[in-house]
Amino acid sequence: MSSTIDLKHINAWIFDLDNTLYPYENSLFPQIEKRIRNFVSKTLNVDKDEAHRIQKKYFHAYGTTMLGLMNDHGVDPYAFLEYVHDINITKIQPDKNLSVAIERLPGQKFVFTNADYTYANRVLNRIGFSNNAFDGIFDIESAGWVPKPNPLTYQRMVGQTGINPSKSVFFEDLARNLVPASEMGMTTVWLKNDAEWTDLAAESFSADYVITSLSSWLNDIVEGL
Repeated sequence: MSSTIDLKHINAWIFDLDNTLYPYENSLFPQIEKRIRNFVSKTLNVDKDEAHRIQKKYFHAYGTTMLGLMNDHGVDPYAFLEYVHDINITKIQPDKNLSVAIERLPGQKFVFTNADYTYANRVLNRIGFSNNAFDGIFDIESAGWVPKPNPLTYQRMVGQTGINPSKSVFFEDLARNLVPASEMGMTTVWLKNDAEWTDLAAESFSADYVITSLSSWLNDIVEGL
């Protein structure tokens, strides 16, 4: 991890969505996790405990529960995403400081998420981003349903956005999702939180920067860029 911040070479800023562009403490993910568990229970006709076990098994094995369900049970990804993202997002507090800081960053800005485009837009609007704040959203459908941290998805994202990895920085709350980005030459920023899954791979991987507040960190550095 670097002790000094050097991002003057960066011309592409890439952000994960959930628990990154809004704080983990906003507690959207417990709602999503519950709906995933309910979906698994109903679809596979298992009780909630078994659904939870399957949910976690697929998350660790495939990167998302959805991909496991698609591969092993032929689940329709659109039906899955529509169900699990039917949540109340009013817990997200609009963050003017964050939206202004990101809009002031030099170069292109992208969202890179394992969620779908419709849900991502909902969340971004709730945070307070304008419609042209980002140059694009690379979502799970863009990735061919193959989620982070599969390296193929990062290659697809780079190909579709046209970014230069060596001049790009990637912000993520999941340490394991930073590993392929780092291997491609991206600068990595780990937004660490208290979630049980955030530090997967952290013992064997060192991000370039480790932060606890995206809004504060970006506002601190934007003046010097």
